[in-house]
Amino acid sequence: MSRLTDNLNSRYIEAANRLRPNRARRRVVAYVESYDDVQFWRSVLDEFESDTLTFEVMLPSRTNLGKGKKNVLKNISGEGKVNGRDSLGKYLIACVDADYDYLMQGTTSISREIIENPYVFHTYVYAIENYQCYARGLHEVCVMSTLNDRELVDLEAFMQEYSRIIWPLLVWNIWVYRYGCYSRFTLLDFGGLVSIRDVNPFHPERTLEQLRHTVNRKINWMQQHYPEGRKTYKPLRDQLLALGLTPETAYLYMQGHTLMDGVIIPLLTPICVQLRKEREAEIRRNAVHAQQRQNELSCYQRRLGTIDQMIRKSVKFLYSEPYQHLRQDLRTFVDSLPSAKEGNAEKTPSDVS
Repeated sequence: MSRLTDNLNSRYIEAANRLRPNRARRRVVAYVESYDDVQFWRSVLDEFESDTLTFEVMLPSRTNLGKGKKNVLKNISGEGKVNGRDSLGKYLIACVDADYDYLMQGTTSISREIIENPYVFHTYVYAIENYQCYARGLHEVCVMSTLNDRELVDLEAFMQEYSRIIWPLLVWNIWVYRYGCYSRFTLLDFGGLVSIRDVNPFHPERTLEQLRHTVNRKINWMQQHYPEGRKTYKPLRDQLLALGLTPETAYLYMQGHTLMDGVIIPLLTPICVQLRKEREAEIRRNAVHAQQRQNELSCYQRRLGTIDQMIRKSVKFLYSEPYQHLRQDLRTFVDSLPSAKEGNAEKTPSDVS
C-alpha cells in the first residue's frame, strides 16, 4: 500500500506548508533525474534558500529505482497534471538535464515541456557533466590532481579550438534529430567521431589536426547523403547561434558522458601524468637523504586525487553564460513565490483535504 507522501504534488506540499508555524521555512521539493544529480542541484538551489525558504532535492519515486528525465516527466501533461491532479507548481519543481531537448525548441513533447513549463528547470548545456568540464576550470582540475600549478597546455584555448572543429558536425547531429533521421547519425556515432586519444601534452595541436580531418570527412559525407540540408542546415545553425550555441562553446552542448570520458579525461590524463612526474622528480632532487625522499613521496601521493574526482569538484562553471540563464530562471521563480506570511494566512481543514 502506497503512502500519501509517495505521491507528492505541489498542492499537497503547499497545504503542508500552511500548517507549519509562521516562522517556519516554506519547503519546495525539487525532483531530479538520478542520485548523481542530487549534489549538483543541491549546490545550485542552495543560493536561493533563505530564512523563509528551503529546498529538498529528491528522486521522483521512493518505491522504485527509475531514473532519467522521462521518469521525472512521464506523468506530467502539458497542463501540469498527474492523474487529473495538479503536479508541478510553486512547491514542486523538476530539475533536469537539457540534453538536445532545449535545442529542439518545442519540436517534441519533452522539448515543449522543457521550454514551456515554468516549473521545469534545465541546465541549458547538455548535462551536468558539461558544466563540470567547463574549460575555465580544467587547469584548476590539473592543479588539484597533481599539486603542480605549471600550465603545460593552454586548456581554454585547446577547448575553444576543439569546439570550432566539431561545431559544424554538431549542428549536423542536431539536424538529424530535429528532422527525424537520427538513425543514420546517432549520438553514439557522433561521440565516436569527436572523441580523442593519445594526446601528446607537448604537441596537442596534432590531436586537433587529426580530429579536423575526421570531422571534415564526415561533414562531406553528410552533405552528399542529405542534400535537403542545403535549405535547412543554415536556418538551424542560425537558430542555435541565437540560443547561445557558438563555435567556441560547442563542447558544452555535446553529450556530457562523451565529453567527460571521450575528451576531457583523455586530454587531462597525460598532462597530469607529466605534472606528477615533474613534482616527484623535484622531491627526489631536493631530498637530503633516502628516508626524507620516501616520506615526502608517500605524503605527496596520498594527497593526490583522481582526475574524475577533481572534475566533479570544479565550480568554475558558475561564471558561464548558460549557468547565468539557469540562475535567472530560478531567481524569477523564487521571487514569484508568496511570502511566508501569505503562505500561512489561511489554515483551514479544506487546505489538506
